[in-house]
Amino acid sequence: MNLNNLVQAAIFAALSIGLGFMFMMVPNVEFISVTVFLSGLTLGGIWGTLVGGTVMLIHSTMNPLGSGLIYFPLLVGQIFAMAIIGMMGSLTARLFRLQISSGILVGLAGFCGLIVSLFYDIVTTLAYPISAGYSWKETVAYAISGLFFTTMHLVSNAAIFGVVVPQYLRKLNH
Repeated sequence: MNLNNLVQAAIFAALSIGLGFMFMMVPNVEFISVTVFLSGLTLGGIWGTLVGGTVMLIHSTMNPLGSGLIYFPLLVGQIFAMAIIGMMGSLTARLFRLQISSGILVGLAGFCGLIVSLFYDIVTTLAYPISAGYSWKETVAYAISGLFFTTMHLVSNAAIFGVVVPQYLRKLNH
């Protein structure tokens, strides 16, 4: 185990958790996903996965607005989805290292933010109704009822990724 990677992973995790609590009163605007994504992009898939799972475990269970321990299947879905977001950061690392124009980089980063947010929202939206025994019609109705908030999350994360990822890469390369 590389101590340098462990320290960097701890910094990414602490930053993610801190940002999560800082923005928790702003509905569906969050910086956890982008920070976890950057951890995978920077440290690789295993570290990104560990950071994502750890961050969501701590953030969700210690959340003063409601602990994730109240509904365990949803907590597992959150941890799984965020761990995958860390892995996805690693999987896109080569793509972000290509020599592309800044406009394309912003669009690509925004698209990645949209995709990882969509994945997270699908996993967490389905975790509750399926584990609670809802029928397929009830599950679809549940998903539709949250469509406004899901859309808000997708748009905000696309914008956040479009700004943060290119700036991070610019600073990393200098």
